[in-house]
Amino acid sequence: MENLTLSKFQKNSENPFIKQAIEQVQKNIVKKYKTATNTGEKAILKAYDESTGEVLGHTQFIRQIEVDEEQFAKFYLSNFSAFFDLKPQAIKVFGYILTQLVPNQDTFYFEREECMNYTGYKSDKSVFIGLASLLSNEIIARGKTDYKYYINPMIAFNGNRITFAKTYIKKQKAHKPSDPNQMTLL
Repeated sequence: MENLTLSKFQKNSENPFIKQAIEQVQKNIVKKYKTATNTGEKAILKAYDESTGEVLGHTQFIRQIEVDEEQFAKFYLSNFSAFFDLKPQAIKVFGYILTQLVPNQDTFYFEREECMNYTGYKSDKSVFIGLASLLSNEIIARGKTDYKYYINPMIAFNGNRITFAKTYIKKQKAHKPSDPNQMTLL
């Protein structure tokens, strides 16, 4: 595998991951929904068709949990595989990056000396190997300056910019009619 240098990665004036993130959200690829726990059926309001008893729709209450946003970052498990091919240096450098994320911002500032202190590395080489690995795996992207970077919001972010929700609706099976010339769907 060739050694990657930071200069091989394009500098960006805006987050290059945002367009892809918006497309994924619009295609309903990245949506998560979690209902309130310990509430059971009593917390669900349902609308029924009076003539058939069929459930037409429902609402549920979602419990909001407050967290210290300075200590909170969200990872998307569906994109966690981006970490599988990372070099060990990248894992440590990413740990430092998580400490630099500012709530509700997709940028972070990278201080080489702070990163070296955090990771325990004695030379720049390991830090740069880690950064290059994170860049090549599209977990981060370079900004316009050598110290500004963008985080891929489909991998991790710190904030409450968007609420993701997903509803699963079970498909109903077609029933075999007693008369083979007639078919009805429920």
